[in-house]
Amino acid sequence: MRVPVVQHRSRRRRALRRRALWTGGEFLVTAGVVLLLLVVHELWWTNREARQGAEHQVQALERQWATPGAVSGDTPSANSGLAGGSSPRRSTSVDGSTTVPGSAATPHRSQAYAILTIPRLHLRVPIAEGVSKQNVLNKGYVGHYPGTQQPGQAGNFALAGHRNTHGEPFRYLPRLRLKDTVQVETRTTVFTYTVDKILPQTSAADSGVIRPVPRSTVKPAYGYSRPGYYVTLTTCTPEFTSRYRMVVWGTLTSTRLR
Repeated sequence: MRVPVVQHRSRRRRALRRRALWTGGEFLVTAGVVLLLLVVHELWWTNREARQGAEHQVQALERQWATPGAVSGDTPSANSGLAGGSSPRRSTSVDGSTTVPGSAATPHRSQAYAILTIPRLHLRVPIAEGVSKQNVLNKGYVGHYPGTQQPGQAGNFALAGHRNTHGEPFRYLPRLRLKDTVQVETRTTVFTYTVDKILPQTSAADSGVIRPVPRSTVKPAYGYSRPGYYVTLTTCTPEFTSRYRMVVWGTLTSTRLR
């Protein structure tokens, strides 16, 4: 009977194969752990950090406004009346003109200067100048599109906010309904806008939605046809993507001095 002989070369080959499989398994486990940590960081830690920072900024603005003589980039300015439209209701007296009191001058870039409150969403976050990710949006703030109007001014006061991660202030924007209210609070005035149009999805390059008379260039049936006092809220859609934009519009219906 012939006794089988095990070649040393075969043993080495099997040992190398086992070592390669073990190394590959370790690599996959390590990669999985790193990926899990990245997901936790994006979906939990960035939200926690940004929300805390946004809450502190809201409190800082409220303290600043409560201080006599405080300056926060909010300077009253006179605006002409609506061309072909009606003036918003005011809970403060105005001397017969169509000026909206307390409308803000342009603040410095990345400066938090107002507070956005949306009762249906239980949302209260700072508004900062610009839509920089690093200096505004990733802090959990809502950003004001440069070149669009300021709150209370005739035209379009346009805002952007994250749908997911970094505080995700606009995560539940699709829950807004017609006739819901959106409040913008500055040092001197509270502006109340009423939601009257919603565009569920449009192109990320649809610049028409933030024009002075907002109207989608992709879906022209959505938007306005004459000048007014408008607010625009934009965010990414669907969730966890930035391929499209969702747009909510409102019209200024009242102002109240603080």
